[in-house]
Amino acid sequence: MLPFSIALRPGLPVTEQILFAVRKAVVTRQLRPGDKFPSVRALSQKLKVNPNTAHKVVAALVTEGVLVTTPAVGSIVAERELGGKKERAELLGVEVEWLVVEAKKLGLDLDDVQAAVKAHWKKLGGRSRRRRTTKRNDSGAARRKGRRLGIMYCGKLLWKVYYGLLSRNT
Repeated sequence: MLPFSIALRPGLPVTEQILFAVRKAVVTRQLRPGDKFPSVRALSQKLKVNPNTAHKVVAALVTEGVLVTTPAVGSIVAERELGGKKERAELLGVEVEWLVVEAKKLGLDLDDVQAAVKAHWKKLGGRSRRRRTTKRNDSGAARRKGRRLGIMYCGKLLWKVYYGLLSRNT
């Protein structure tokens, strides 16, 4: 069994999907520093991909510093911190951009997109964050902060929304 979860989708580069799944597992601490990573052979057999593809994935992860490979030990997850907000936000970069572009093509505004994401979030059983109430005479900074928090909490679902929209369009 692989130490990370992945569902390969047609139409997207397999290498990129695997790299994304591994990075996500490291950032979310599903894979912790020092954990053993599967060999190229095991990775290719479990995912049913060409061994050259599995080798490309491992080589890319070593180059990025996500994995460390040593003789007689194999590949292990590197001892570096990847779980900050910046890294987690970068995982959604392409999907967020795609969602914004598609929303603009459809003529939707930010409130419409947030409402759609919130509806999908609730449908999938996601918890919503409680927003703090603000005073009427504030300068609007607290409301803007609340809106930013709403966007961040909606971001967790964008991957599923992206694939839902993608599968509807194809």
